[in-house]
Amino acid sequence: MKLIDTKNAVGHVLCHDITRILPGIEKGPVFKKGHVVTEEDIPVLLSVGKEHLYVWEKTEGMLHEDEAAEILRQICMGEDPAMTASRPTEGKIEIRAARDGLLKIDREKLQRVNGLGEMMIATIHGDYPVKAGDKLAGTRVIPLVIEEEKMNRAREASAGGPILSILPFRHIRYGLVTTGNEVAAGRIEDAFGPVLKRKMAEYDTECMGQTILPDDREAITKAILAYAEQGADLVLCSGGMSVDPDDKTPGAIRDTGAEIVCYGAPVLPGAMFLLAYLSAGGRRVPVLGLPGCIMYAKRTIFDLVLPRVLAGEHLTAGSISTYGEGGLCLSCEVCRFPNCQFGK
Repeated sequence: MKLIDTKNAVGHVLCHDITRILPGIEKGPVFKKGHVVTEEDIPVLLSVGKEHLYVWEKTEGMLHEDEAAEILRQICMGEDPAMTASRPTEGKIEIRAARDGLLKIDREKLQRVNGLGEMMIATIHGDYPVKAGDKLAGTRVIPLVIEEEKMNRAREASAGGPILSILPFRHIRYGLVTTGNEVAAGRIEDAFGPVLKRKMAEYDTECMGQTILPDDREAITKAILAYAEQGADLVLCSGGMSVDPDDKTPGAIRDTGAEIVCYGAPVLPGAMFLLAYLSAGGRRVPVLGLPGCIMYAKRTIFDLVLPRVLAGEHLTAGSISTYGEGGLCLSCEVCRFPNCQFGK
């Protein structure tokens, strides 16, 4: 920090706010700490009585906070048109979605950059759907100036692609297989179909049909295979997912020859969820076995998994296991997740 004549301050960085007071009209900073003085600023500074200024001495190898913030923006989003960014101010940049889709975050890169110190990137939760205009991330450079070498290390820590990306949702044709002796016999009305169709209608999806069957393992298997052979991109199986001896759906899905990724998920409601992939005509068709909670709970494991499936993401047992942290959130009275997608 050094003291210089205001007339010689062009290009220098202010070390403190410059306040202007207009009695009865205005009182506040006319320039904030970190502002880079321009030629046009000189008359304004002189008009508020600043003949001298404390400024940071611009030295080689040091970056102003706004220059460094632009590097963090590049690290986060690159030049991806699916996102927009605000202009840097006081070392801060805000990143928003420019289109609907599934937000993906490279968590390892994010942790590496944040672990360097003197800089930060804060995001909303990844693997959730976002809409155009949603805030995705904010960046901040902590000091007024920072070593260029440190920002180069941030680039190296995130090499290979941006931290954030938005996967577009695909047009999906799906088949619905509903099981249960009581439903097939007409003793009770199907409650699964209306709920699932309403949730699927939130996305670009097309229902190929709904097949209602008794708890007949062979018939359920045939129905799943029929939808896959007809070109379904996704098969939803509702009902018959418990360990009750009359519930045949998990066994029927296995009988299709599908690869079972998981039967059981660390989420409440939705612990009896099943995910499998069926090979059909050179395609991998996701088959979801949906437990009874889908009928009555506002949000379940289905709402977590569905957007990822619709974005074309191939889920693994490891993908599902990560839901254990926060796996009670969907049933809490007031969700504690910031920018929560699920509500009360």
